[in-house]
Amino acid sequence: MGCILAIIAMLAPRVLMAFIWLLTNWFGRAYDTVIWPLLGFLFMPYTTLAYMGAMIANNHALRGGWLILFIIAVIIDAGNWGGSYRARK
Repeated sequence: MGCILAIIAMLAPRVLMAFIWLLTNWFGRAYDTVIWPLLGFLFMPYTTLAYMGAMIANNHALRGGWLILFIIAVIIDAGNWGGSYRARK
């Protein structure tokens, strides 16, 4: 099950976020409000998934390998924004 979720996350992070939202309570455990997952769904899906994983796995602490994963997710999301600008030009 974990490998399938990882493959879906790489291909379509928003689809995975919708499945997680419908089938689990992970967003409720990782975030205090609904606004951050919603903004993450719209603007930074990889970062939102990485942060959620870190919060659930490390008792609400962003450290170690999860911090590296979070930084990589931010870079990927920022790269998606830059790539879409370049494609429009």
